[in-house]
Amino acid sequence: MQLLQNILEGVEVLDIKGDVKVPIDTITFDSRQVKEGTAFVAVRGVQADGHEYIPKAEEARASAIVCEALPDVLQQDIAYVLVGDSGEALGKMASAFYGHPSKKLNLVGVTGTNGKTTSVTLLHKLFRELGYHVGMISTVQNQINENVIPSTHTTPDAVKLNELLAQMVKAGCSYCFMEVSSHAMVQKRVAGVQFKGGVFTNISHDHLDYHKTFDEYIKAKKLFFDGLPKGAFALVNADDKRGPVMVQNTKADIHYYALRKAVEFKGRIIDNTIQGLHMEVDGHEIWCKLIGAFNAYNLLGAYGVAVLLEEDPVETLTVLSSLSSAAGRFDYIVSDSQITGIVDYAHTPDALENVLTTIQQIRNPTQKVITLVGCGGNRDAAKRPLMADIACRYSDKVILTSDNPRFEEPQAILEDMQKGVKPLDFKKTLSVLDRKEAIKTACMLAEPNDIILIAGKGHETYQEIKGVKYDFDDKQVLREMFKQLGK
Repeated sequence: MQLLQNILEGVEVLDIKGDVKVPIDTITFDSRQVKEGTAFVAVRGVQADGHEYIPKAEEARASAIVCEALPDVLQQDIAYVLVGDSGEALGKMASAFYGHPSKKLNLVGVTGTNGKTTSVTLLHKLFRELGYHVGMISTVQNQINENVIPSTHTTPDAVKLNELLAQMVKAGCSYCFMEVSSHAMVQKRVAGVQFKGGVFTNISHDHLDYHKTFDEYIKAKKLFFDGLPKGAFALVNADDKRGPVMVQNTKADIHYYALRKAVEFKGRIIDNTIQGLHMEVDGHEIWCKLIGAFNAYNLLGAYGVAVLLEEDPVETLTVLSSLSSAAGRFDYIVSDSQITGIVDYAHTPDALENVLTTIQQIRNPTQKVITLVGCGGNRDAAKRPLMADIACRYSDKVILTSDNPRFEEPQAILEDMQKGVKPLDFKKTLSVLDRKEAIKTACMLAEPNDIILIAGKGHETYQEIKGVKYDFDDKQVLREMFKQLGK
């Protein structure tokens, strides 16, 4: 429990009506969670405006209401705080309420279109192997050392984020590695959070349903680096042409990693096979379990972070060579008849192309590549034909199917994807609406030594249809079909 005046530390307050010495024991932006002792922050969101729920918060006897516009009638027993940006206020209040936990950790954020989850997973595993207590916040799961906490968003809301960070501090963590999404930046979820460093992986076409233009998406990512403090580090992929743009206005110390350029953290792929990567990193040769050029970048980024955090380079590379990737990232199984099934989260054009070019590099000339891909509903529709085109370009057979249709009609999503199939590719493309049937079809088409890529859902163990999440695990279904078909 803290006094309201204490948790308003650092918040730009325009006006106060009522007693700021009122005790606060919870902060929320959800009016359904309000009770006596709660500070309700009215945040203007995408789906709803929290200001519309101020009457409900008053009725539930909130102790304080933080908002951008005061109600016409004020309740005598409630403290009202007028702010310019309630989203930013929520972040700063949450940080103060939980004792500024980010200042007690070496917190490193990773942002970019692809590679965020693998990067933070590698860093979490690396620093655990190096002997530290470590936290992780990711799309797949959150972790405090080996304790797994389910994840609902790439970056949690400001209250949940600071609660998690506080739990990490209590558990003795000295490091935390977290994904920072573009949505989180725009929605000020990391306001009040202090980062030791930030990593930029890459940027490509994604989330235009939310950001509307690619330029706005780039600006959202750049906000993260604009906010890094002096003395922090910004580690940027120099091979991405927008890397330097990210750090144009940062106060942080800028460092670069690359495969194609001579920079501070330089890597080179010597060999790339289904067994893993043979690389040279800063003059040292290593074998890694991860596969593909995109993972070479993830490994390089993790290496750069460790060195910038003053870990020994050779020991770091030794540990990295033993690590595996995150769940659902180039996650493969081999059937009894030697068909390789790869499950990958690739749900953007760039990610799909990365995975398929990697498969092309490691396949032998006699192996057919069968790609199964879908696109999520209520998301950026512009990428749907691009995904289908990329699948056709790099595959011998393509099956278009459902991903998470959410509240869209699956057939309409498929029709959007079909627009990307060129006339020459019609014969090798099938559309199978039911995802389980589509996986079965892929297995039926595959012959010994062929490669099946099941793209889009990766680690997810559900399929979301009309607001309901049904159990569905691509890897498990793939195993079942191999067994059912005797393959």
